[in-house]
Amino acid sequence: MNHYALGVQYDGTSYSGFQRQAEARTVQEELESALSSIAAEPVSVTAAGRTDRGVHATQQVVSFETSVDRPDRAWIVGVNSLLPETIGINWVRQVNAKFSARYSALWRRYIYVYGHRADYQVFLRDFVSWTNATLDVVRMSEVAELFLGEQDFSCLRAANCTSRTPFRHVYHLDVISAGHFVIIDIAANAFLLHMVRNLAAVLHDVGNNKLNRSDVEKLLESRDRNLSPPTAHASGLYLAAVGYEQEISLDSSIRVPAILGRVHELFRPVTLPCDYYRRPISP
Repeated sequence: MNHYALGVQYDGTSYSGFQRQAEARTVQEELESALSSIAAEPVSVTAAGRTDRGVHATQQVVSFETSVDRPDRAWIVGVNSLLPETIGINWVRQVNAKFSARYSALWRRYIYVYGHRADYQVFLRDFVSWTNATLDVVRMSEVAELFLGEQDFSCLRAANCTSRTPFRHVYHLDVISAGHFVIIDIAANAFLLHMVRNLAAVLHDVGNNKLNRSDVEKLLESRDRNLSPPTAHASGLYLAAVGYEQEISLDSSIRVPAILGRVHELFRPVTLPCDYYRRPISP
């Protein structure tokens, strides 16, 4: 068998999330259909992150196996020719049989983009979360540090989340001002359902002076989702990078959506603690 990893980008607006569902259009369904056509046999994929309805990706990673041997060009050009214009393959790498896009991942990195309603553009309506608030990035950055480290994130967990534990380890969290946009950049070993969107909503209210540092400390201690603001809109969220061990040789660099312009230098690399491999998700 041949084993591959793909870097995938997609506009999630018209999809019911990544994961295949009965009677719903999903990214996985479209991707597996195109891959199966090129392979001339059924292909199923495993994704690094199962993004929700309306959520985008600039650097999703998926893995799959197939008995056929195809050149890289077939997996990129061939598959892209069969995909809708809202999905695209960035790159392909051959990997060993032990690799899993999901279980081999060390971290996932998301960005959440807020735009001020006064700067609203109809062409970006589905790619930014628009707000009437003028957000204070300094306030947001000062409070963001409270979310770093390994802790119980029950207050940011959707009611229908099926994870066995509410504990996650946040390695990296920045709040960035870039032109008309405010960007929340976060990386963690994994995320609870709606965790990033709920965190974005909390930081939005901090930036809008509705919540202060003490309020957020109490929210985290409460572990009560009902005390958090309503979930932020899916349109502002992007899966932007996935990290793996260096010897796997996959691209873990962040891919920033083009709407933000040339702002790559504003994004710090993700740095893991030296003992990350010994740290469980639950204490």
